[in-house]
Amino acid sequence: MNDNHGLPLIGPRIAPVLDARFRPAVLANRAFQGQVRASGNPVPLELAIEQADGSIFHFKTQLFPESHPLAAGNFIYLERLVKFLLWSWGGFRIHLKGPRKLGTALQTHYAEQPTGKFDSEMVGGRIYDHPIDVIITQQLPAARASTMPLGRHLDGCRIGFDLGGSDRKVAAVIDGKVVFSEETVWDPYFQADPQYHYDGIMDSLRKAAAQLPRVDAIGGSAAGVYVNNRVRMASLFRGVPIDVFNRRVKDLFLEIQRAWNGVPLEVVNDGEVTALAGSMSLGKNAILGLAFGTSTAAGYVTRDGNIMSWLNEMAFAPVDYHPEAPRDEWSGDYGVGAQYFSQQAVGRLLEPAGISVDPIMPLPEKLKHVQTLMANGDERARKIYQTIGTYLGYGIAHYTDFYDFDTVLVLGRVMTGRGGDVILAGAREVLRAEFPELASRIEFHVPDEKDKRHGQAIAAASLPRIR
Repeated sequence: MNDNHGLPLIGPRIAPVLDARFRPAVLANRAFQGQVRASGNPVPLELAIEQADGSIFHFKTQLFPESHPLAAGNFIYLERLVKFLLWSWGGFRIHLKGPRKLGTALQTHYAEQPTGKFDSEMVGGRIYDHPIDVIITQQLPAARASTMPLGRHLDGCRIGFDLGGSDRKVAAVIDGKVVFSEETVWDPYFQADPQYHYDGIMDSLRKAAAQLPRVDAIGGSAAGVYVNNRVRMASLFRGVPIDVFNRRVKDLFLEIQRAWNGVPLEVVNDGEVTALAGSMSLGKNAILGLAFGTSTAAGYVTRDGNIMSWLNEMAFAPVDYHPEAPRDEWSGDYGVGAQYFSQQAVGRLLEPAGISVDPIMPLPEKLKHVQTLMANGDERARKIYQTIGTYLGYGIAHYTDFYDFDTVLVLGRVMTGRGGDVILAGAREVLRAEFPELASRIEFHVPDEKDKRHGQAIAAASLPRIR
């Protein structure tokens, strides 16, 4: 298929070996903009994405005039663009300065379409306490944004933890040195009772505390969105009914803090901690961190070493515009990051690779099976990693249109073993072939085993400032 509701789709120069339908978002967007400019009569469109704290971020683009033969692609281009901005930058109010007809269509999308309603409920309602609001205007509000330092406090006796979808990690840290670490398998995704999560976290914290003379601070990273230590949205708790979530989960970490006598405690998105860990380890800034685990986590450290008030929830950000691209089983949307950069990607590529496993096998076990095959030189497993590497190359190019970075830190269970090397080789091949200007500028970094075991824990532990 070469179009998506009128938006021309461009086949990649390097096709993923197991996914001939892949149509990279970056190629579609850049080709669309090239065609708009060539039309000789581009229509400007400006967006201002507003967050609850008053931060406002601007984005400018151009569309075809309504009379142009290719104008049918305007809406899907705009809808995919705004979806990416909502999940990467974050916000609940979209100010649109441009064609009223498109603004009205966007309002209808978030009010009536299932995928739009999901975004409105999750990004708008769960995170910002307000459904997504599209305002058609002739005057955008002024841009205003703030950056803030994150962590880097290493004094005292600290506990750092990281909560993933298949395991939780904890470490005891004294003046920046790890003196104890442990990894525990757990299964939080579909647990309906949040006591499961509370008991698991407390168990890990107690084990780390037993290795310290005292506990001065606790820092943690977890998949999801956290504001002032309150859970706004997190896949870890997706099995919890909404009424129980509101009653117990939202303040779960405040409850944990009380159980530890009110010591300084900070919990942030695991992607942010991934980027922070890379910045601390490498001594560099302008880093985009990506963690390929049960889902996809991302974080971003600016050139001045701070973080933005952005969501960086790249699991839901579109990277493939083919309308029949794999659909995310939570949001129901197609072509979003979790299906390309996670254990979910490995699981869905098993069949096209010709690898048969029990369908009910959990994703972590499927990944372990592929890793074993890869270690034994199985060409089918290699094709899975090659495919993910191609995805990553086009994904990185797409991300550069929204983030300013020079270094990509890539980690997570999917990157473990020889397969991780194949993924990076595939990504570099794409950049050299399609985006040589990026290939010469962007560096990939994969932490060594010590950094993978301890770097994230140290970064998490460094989050709180001791009073």
